[in-house]
Amino acid sequence: MSMLKDTFGASKPIIGMIHLGALPGSPLYDKNGGMAKVIDEAAGDIEALQNGGIDAVMFGNENDRPYLLEASPVTLAAFAFAVGQLKAMLRLPFGVNYLWDPVATVSLAIASGARFAREIFTGVYESDMGLWAPDAAKAVRLRTDGGRTDLKLLFNINAEFASPLGGRSIAQRARNAVFSSLADAVLVSGPMTGEAVDTARLKEAKDAVPETPVFANTGVTFDSVAAILDIADGAIVGTHFKVDGRTFNRVDAERVTRFMDKVRALR
Repeated sequence: MSMLKDTFGASKPIIGMIHLGALPGSPLYDKNGGMAKVIDEAAGDIEALQNGGIDAVMFGNENDRPYLLEASPVTLAAFAFAVGQLKAMLRLPFGVNYLWDPVATVSLAIASGARFAREIFTGVYESDMGLWAPDAAKAVRLRTDGGRTDLKLLFNINAEFASPLGGRSIAQRARNAVFSSLADAVLVSGPMTGEAVDTARLKEAKDAVPETPVFANTGVTFDSVAAILDIADGAIVGTHFKVDGRTFNRVDAERVTRFMDKVRALR
């Protein structure tokens, strides 16, 4: 578990989400505000997260709805541009996640110098985006081909907005992700962004891969974090840190501070 401190700077790390505004090529993109607005809003969220004492941050394109299973070239380019503009203000480790394309996510991580990347890498799903079959082998090989064997890949093993095809348990999916696809960490999600993880499923995954970090990926709150960290090795928090706890609002620094004060006491 030394990987946790090496990658995220803490044991039981909390990763805060920087939800970029809708990017060029997506329906909600603000053409009047342009990329300047995307970058300015993200900069405010970075400051709020850092000032609140977060351990690491992750850039994501949650506002690019409806989501794609294969990245749009213009949106991927805009994402990379935004991270490039914002990196200088980061005092923390950072990661990236392009929803829902693992090859694009790894490409973005290689180009931006991210320390970690999150995505759905394995499995086959029926989803709101259609039939979903990510290519873990292509994404993991790209990490090697790109000279970034240090890049840590966080495998979300139960996709939001989707149901897996087949009858494998969470435990089987966790073990398979580590054994056959070289997952550096396993993530367990609720049914959609901001919704709570089933702690029984979280424990099932952790029991299946005790030597691999397991994170709660969605829905962690001030009230639930103690129970979550009693099972998991860390958590990714987005919605709870936003003003009024609403996913697409800006980050509220007071919420972050209160949450992280509790986490430090638990650690």
